[in-house]
Amino acid sequence: MLIDNIKRYAKLRGLSLKQTAIKAGMSENTIYGWKNHEPSKGSIMAVAKTLGVTYEDLTGIKEKKTPTKVDVKAAIDDKDVLMTFDGKPIPPEDLELIKRLLEK
Repeated sequence: MLIDNIKRYAKLRGLSLKQTAIKAGMSENTIYGWKNHEPSKGSIMAVAKTLGVTYEDLTGIKEKKTPTKVDVKAAIDDKDVLMTFDGKPIPPEDLELIKRLLEK
């Protein structure tokens, strides 16, 4: 399945498997070797980037994304952090209200 997906996306971009491997910074026969052994995730990611697709597009494996944890109290106190909502900066008076609410 992986090789077939790589072939399909490479063909759509006018590339052979050899050309794809070289553009991904690998030796020209690397991708062919994946028929016999499992490639590393990093190698698959390099090919995906070269082809302009995602890891999931090539493997069918959906990656779990871990949410980023933020210490909101510390972020509000840090003058170098720009707090936004809907892409707009939160006014200082609103930040003070949020800060007071978090302290309770």
